[in-house]
Amino acid sequence: MTQASSPAPARNNPVYSGVVLAMLLLVYTFNFLDRQILGILAGPIKAELELTDTQLGALGGIAFALLYSTLAIPLALLADRTSRTWVITVSLAIWSGFTALCGLAGNFMQMFLCRIGVGVGEAGGVAPSYAVISDYFPPHQRARALSIYSLGIPLGSAGGVLLGGYIAQTVEWRTAFIVVGLLGIVIAPLFRLVVREPARPVPTGDAVPVSAVFGILAAKRSFWLLALGAASSSMCGYGVAFWLPSLLMRSFGLDLIGAGQFLGGLLLIGGVAGVLAGGWLGDAMGGRDKAWYAWVPAISYVVGMPLFVIGVLSNSVTLAFALFLIPQALVYVWLGPVLTAIQHLVPAHMRASAAATFLLINNLVGLGLGSWAVGSLSDALTPAFGNEALRYAIVAALGFYLLAGLFMALAGKALRRDWVSA
Repeated sequence: MTQASSPAPARNNPVYSGVVLAMLLLVYTFNFLDRQILGILAGPIKAELELTDTQLGALGGIAFALLYSTLAIPLALLADRTSRTWVITVSLAIWSGFTALCGLAGNFMQMFLCRIGVGVGEAGGVAPSYAVISDYFPPHQRARALSIYSLGIPLGSAGGVLLGGYIAQTVEWRTAFIVVGLLGIVIAPLFRLVVREPARPVPTGDAVPVSAVFGILAAKRSFWLLALGAASSSMCGYGVAFWLPSLLMRSFGLDLIGAGQFLGGLLLIGGVAGVLAGGWLGDAMGGRDKAWYAWVPAISYVVGMPLFVIGVLSNSVTLAFALFLIPQALVYVWLGPVLTAIQHLVPAHMRASAAATFLLINNLVGLGLGSWAVGSLSDALTPAFGNEALRYAIVAALGFYLLAGLFMALAGKALRRDWVSA
């Protein structure tokens, strides 16, 4: 199968490369806006649909992650063989449409199916985007470029809690889903018009056997350690991100708008700073020693985790915000360095497939189980701790950051051996 449009030479126009990166960032922002908006809307959804914390956790986790994780690999293979930009465009339209449909759900099962649809669409968005960025930016700029792209995580998450919280409190939660979904549908054709398919070392019609990609990655110790470290981090990160709005309302007394402002500020200040710092540190230190692509995140996790715990256990909103700022930045540091390292474990024409394989482990474990595990633990602790059960469930989940730090620390030396130069 061949591309429908002529490829654009990669890395020969810095201005256009910047435009491409900006468009990919916009799409990724909507990716996380649509993915994370459920967290701020959990309270009114729980009340209207009469759900338990376990059911809410399933909607935020396994309902989304099951097909999101598993379909990412075949869609990445399709992107590697055909047109990455077309796969991203169609994926954006699909996940945005299902986000809008979430606003029409009348019970748990209908919402569950709509969230599966969001996951199906988003499965084709991220891994091809990593590969496009790697095609447009040279190796010494990739960690920074991937970190700028990864700003979609804090920006989209912040947009979800701010916009979702405001609409839900002033209108209703269903309108929030419909508005953000329709906005994504409008952006899809604009993305396809602006972003051209980059040229690649291997013609896009050449098939890359999935066994070849898996075989290369499976033989590399660094891949497994990076994937398990990221999965442990995401187990905590996604779980806490989903439940933090509910914690702020249950234990700190904030309303929807107040919780949205708290989290929006936290993500825009701490999250953005952490993502950018990670990209800069990855390029600066990883350029001298590839091991630092893993060691920088390892240090960040270990330093940030205790501050998160103190903030969760505090009784002051102001103190909690101050304590959360530094660790919120630190737990986002991993994105630029680790994503760059994954891109350099395989030849260039396998990058989207390698990224999808990495995301399969990261998301199926972290995204799929994180919010569900915290919700289930909250339900289990409720007889003993009542309305404060969620607070202690989150504290327990934060321990996964230490496990993530251990895996990343072990991955450093293996990266020196496993690295594939462009």
